[in-house]
Amino acid sequence: MVYLFALAGALSNALVSVLQRMGVEDAKEDDTLRLSLLAHAVRRGVWLAGFAFMIAAFLFQALALHFGDLTEVQPIMVTELLFLVFILSTWFGYRSGPREWLGVLLASAGLSGFLAFSAPTGGDGVPGTVGWVIVGASCTAGMAVTVMLALRGPRWWRAAMFGAASAIGYAFTASLTKVVSHFVAMDWTSIFSHWETYALCVFGAVSVFLTQNAFHAGPIGASQAALVLVDPLVSIVIGITLFGDNLQTNGARGPLEAVSLLFLIVGGFVLSNSAAVSMLKGDEGPAGDLLTPRLHAHRVPTAHPEAVPPGLTP
Repeated sequence: MVYLFALAGALSNALVSVLQRMGVEDAKEDDTLRLSLLAHAVRRGVWLAGFAFMIAAFLFQALALHFGDLTEVQPIMVTELLFLVFILSTWFGYRSGPREWLGVLLASAGLSGFLAFSAPTGGDGVPGTVGWVIVGASCTAGMAVTVMLALRGPRWWRAAMFGAASAIGYAFTASLTKVVSHFVAMDWTSIFSHWETYALCVFGAVSVFLTQNAFHAGPIGASQAALVLVDPLVSIVIGITLFGDNLQTNGARGPLEAVSLLFLIVGGFVLSNSAAVSMLKGDEGPAGDLLTPRLHAHRVPTAHPEAVPPGLTP
């Protein structure tokens, strides 16, 4: 059940990435880190559809975290990349080639190996005030540093850094979600008397805002790689240090887990930079915009441009 909820959340996140990217990709360049970017987004029906899937993703993830552990659930969320490539191949007509299949194979093998070798189980740690302060301060500092790094450099670097900042925020949000989900299970009215609920709202909102900046800043391949790969790594650290999650590392398990994580990271990076993903409004210009799906597959060579329908000019 935990895996099914996590996979449903990953699929919803993949739809969020596509739909919300469509909602902000034509925003003005100087809207970065401004509320005007969100103002532009909420006027787009496609972005609001993505927001609906974002709510669904949060609910699925909350259910998975309620029944499972951070170190178990968050790595599964990497399957978002697999769903993303599938969506782009079927909806937008991009062909899946050897690179995509290699990425799928590596990511799937890495995820399966990590879960099998580590056999993550929940610890008996109950987060205390000191633990929350240390983890919260560390995540806040990490988000601040990556945002500052995102203000300089080429477009792919800015997208990656905004994505990393968002991923750190989402990892901390996941830890808060796990705690709040238990409050809901006991007595949902009690959530308003716990600070974790309000921290969840704040970090969740900031993470969503930074995600829109990641989508807007540059190639989706760069932002998606950072979003999907940084989140589980940070979540594993939080799960172990804050909740006392246990990973089996005795004997050969430790090295095999490290190799599995390496496969997972490499596979995710390959998928994030595949032709299907990286062509979507990258540095090459508007030819790869999500707003013009399937046009690449339908371009018709002709000596008479006037005979080609609008939007299909070579």
